[in-house]
Amino acid sequence: MRVLFAAEEDAWGGILEKFRVALPQVEFVASGGYALTSLAGFDALIPTMTPIDARLLETADRLALIQQIGAGLEGVDRACAETKGIDVANVPTDISGNADSVAELGIWMMLGLARQASRMREALAAGQLGAPMGMGLKGRTVGIVGLGGLGQALARRLRAFDMTLMGIKRSAEPEFAERHGLAWLGTLDELPTLLARSDFVVLTLPDTPQTHHLIDADALAQCRDGAFVINLGRGGLIEREGLLAALRSGRLAGAGLDVFWQEPPDPNDPLFYENVIATPHVGGMTDVSTQGIFEVVRDRLSTLAAALETSR
Repeated sequence: MRVLFAAEEDAWGGILEKFRVALPQVEFVASGGYALTSLAGFDALIPTMTPIDARLLETADRLALIQQIGAGLEGVDRACAETKGIDVANVPTDISGNADSVAELGIWMMLGLARQASRMREALAAGQLGAPMGMGLKGRTVGIVGLGGLGQALARRLRAFDMTLMGIKRSAEPEFAERHGLAWLGTLDELPTLLARSDFVVLTLPDTPQTHHLIDADALAQCRDGAFVINLGRGGLIEREGLLAALRSGRLAGAGLDVFWQEPPDPNDPLFYENVIATPHVGGMTDVSTQGIFEVVRDRLSTLAAALETSR
């Protein structure tokens, strides 16, 4: 069996080498980047950050599985894959430890923004003690937009900070809100209510036609003055120009971004000169998360390899 790993050899914490050691009967090929021109000759594909569109799928002559090493499948034309008989699978965040790791990064961003971490090096260099003045999380309101595995992992942790939790979900069931300690739960149609009442707005959604540019200039204008926006979902959830304008005007006090409108982003983007904590899409890059993802994907590839061997 041949598997195409759509990234560089050492990407994603060296997970490719772990697959090679665990599955010596499988041939793994690294593409060396995210730009693919053909899928011919491969039985399985690990797409990572590579868009897999209908044109590319037409080059597949024996592909049986598209297996993501994570949850994100937005870039895969699943309908086209289905018509070609190709299985498409991901690793749900709540079974791999990924949700826990990304939630921890989100809290780190909240604390960094609240404590003005960007100014601390400047204060130390100036020999200034007792500055900058931070903002405590206790008593603040956080609005979690998206309450799947990641949103729920975030809510569990934030309750310990004595914060008021609000949430957005496809359907607003009172029982769900009570179980997860939410003071308020609404649907996407009620997003303005959450924006107006939240000190921190945390996005944990996938990028879909319904959620693309969910946070645009109009939505940002509905945010509480001095609020923070943190994106742990997908870059397309936020309209970049609207975010930059809101930061420059002071409407937003700051932003935390682990995902971007283009990846990798331009390191010289003017947005990064504002009060922004930016990380290079590393929310799930922890030992816990990568081990959980590795185990799930290893088992699925092993099952496919055995099935192909039996059928030949």
